[in-house]
Amino acid sequence: MLCGIDLGSRSVKLVLADEAGLQDKHVFETVQFYREYGTRKEAGLVIDFAALGFERVEAVVATGYGRNTIQIAGATVIPELKAHALGAVYQTGLTDFTLLDLGGQDSKVIKVKKGKMIDFETNDKCAASTGRYLENMAAVLGIDVAELSRYEADPVELNTTCAIFGESELIGRIVEGHSTAQLAAGVNYSIVRRIKPMLRALVGGTLVFTGGVAQGSGIRKMLERELGVPVVVPAFPQLNGAIGCVCHAQEKRR
Repeated sequence: MLCGIDLGSRSVKLVLADEAGLQDKHVFETVQFYREYGTRKEAGLVIDFAALGFERVEAVVATGYGRNTIQIAGATVIPELKAHALGAVYQTGLTDFTLLDLGGQDSKVIKVKKGKMIDFETNDKCAASTGRYLENMAAVLGIDVAELSRYEADPVELNTTCAIFGESELIGRIVEGHSTAQLAAGVNYSIVRRIKPMLRALVGGTLVFTGGVAQGSGIRKMLERELGVPVVVPAFPQLNGAIGCVCHAQEKRR
């Protein structure tokens, strides 16, 4: 078995695959994963695959926010951009597209031509267009992220460009009497507005949308309206980086 691991800031994603394709997949809260399944040794973080129910793991490829700081023992490390591009090609079957990945603490836009990454832009300086921002806003509204991410109609205007001050602005809009649906749509649209400059530079043709944020339909529909291009969400958007790691492992075995 081959194991792909995406060490995200908010969650750790694992995928197992063999010659027949993907066989197993898991998502863990990051701290929980390290505490329950990892042991720090001289060679790095040793993962207890037996405790995870994974048998006969022959190769491990890792990527993600913690790929260099965590140093999983025995793992091959690849850049996030490469992992996500590989995962998107595998999941969609497309070879020419622009990839948007919204992670827990960063956002990435990758231009792919003939199955290869040719250009990219990233934003890891500000949390205002990430999953962490959505978590904070959902908490203010008293709903979960899954519910928040569904709303896209009649968004309330939110002008603050900072994730921290955005909470105060959202509370002010609540006091004004706007509905939860309008407020949630406003939160989603604020993300679309912030990432549009990154997308404008690279988008052309189909947009593939990945990351945990892509699991809700609200931002996807807004992107289609704003950009005028088809938006494809793969079957496992949150697992895309881990799937890309498995793809890399398979390439090396050929």
